[in-house]
This record gives sequence, C-alpha cells and structure tokens, in this order.
Amino acid sequence: MTQIAATTTATTEARCDILYQDDYLVVINKPPGLLSVPGRGADKQDCAASRLQARVGDARVVHRLDCATSGVMLFAIGAEMQRALSRLFHDREVRKEYVALVEGCVSDERGSIDIAMRGEPSLRPLQIIDEINGKPALTHWQLISRTRSASRLRLLPQTGRTHQLRVHCLALGHPIIGDRLYNQTLHNQTSSGKTGGRMMLHALSLRFAHPATGADMLFEAACDF
Repeated sequence: MTQIAATTTATTEARCDILYQDDYLVVINKPPGLLSVPGRGADKQDCAASRLQARVGDARVVHRLDCATSGVMLFAIGAEMQRALSRLFHDREVRKEYVALVEGCVSDERGSIDIAMRGEPSLRPLQIIDEINGKPALTHWQLISRTRSASRLRLLPQTGRTHQLRVHCLALGHPIIGDRLYNQTLHNQTSSGKTGGRMMLHALSLRFAHPATGADMLFEAACDF
C-alpha cells in the first residue's frame, strides 16, 4: 500500500494551509482561534469549513477540532466520501496523534486515561467526568519532554469525545496550558516564554486507509510550540 505523508504547505488561503487534495478529500492545517464550522451569530460565520468551501465547493465536514486547537483537519469532497470517511472515524479506524504542553512536571513516562465523560447542559460547552452516565473515553499518552513547570505530551485518543483531551489532561492533574475553559490557573507562561494566549494543543497527524484507493494515508502538520 502507498503511504502519502504531507508535512509541508501546498496552498495558503487566509491562514488555512491545504496540505493535500485529491478528487475525494482535502486535508488542511487549521490555525488556532478559528472555528471548524460556523457558530451562532453573524460574528461566528468565519470558519475552516467556509474558507475551504470558498475554494473547494463540495468540501464537507467529517470531524471537528476545537476552535483553540490547531492542526490537521480532514474534509470530504461530496456526500458519498463524507459518509465513507465518517464511517472510518465512527469505527475508530483513523489514528489520531496530538501534542500538548501541560502544566507541571509529569512524573511517569507513559500511561492511559480511561475516564467516562459527558456534556453538562447547564454549563455548555463544559464537559464533565461522569463514570455512571458518561460515555467511555480513552486516551493513551507518552511523555516527550519535561521541565519543572511544564511537560510536552504525545496524546493518542482512542475515542473522539468533545473536549476529551482537555478533560483527560485535567484528570491527569496536568491541565493544558492556555486552556481557558478547564485550566483554572490560566498560566500562560512556559519555559520558552509566553504562549500568546493560545491553547497549547495541536493535532499533529491523521492516518487512515483511503476509502477510494485503499492507500495508507498519513498527514502531518508540524507543531509550532
């Protein structure tokens, strides 16, 4: 099977980098602070989906990244491919890798966080831990590097719950730096300086079998923190 790795920018439009495009799908590098899809209100219509659709008219959303999260995001071209790619995510056949900079010195080298979670209607968009009524959520993690004040983690989510990585890092005792929803300390300082207000979470790569060709597809976007 052919492996295609996208690590450089092919096209840039309004800060959204197109990493790869064929007749079936488009992969972009979403910048932090940009919605994945339109929100409520006229001031929330600018998003990755609308920017891409202005260039690729039949581009369709397959999955989402939080507004504050940067990195690799996949779109389908046409309804049939949208169904096929959505099925891959549903069946957990897409390998997702993230990088996060979290508060504190993580002592272990690796581990897994298996904690159920759910949305709290009265506190939207907040997600909470609920082992009784929540949906299963599993994240594997590995330590990349650490200092006394911060640690860099490789995160491998096995499920795709809303805010899963943010909640799981908090449950680990090391909230993501710059996460203004879950990190109550709001420390925006790292050993290398200020974060500029962004959340330090980046979708580093996606890997899956191309539904149309069977090729092994690997897409990567370099982390800038």
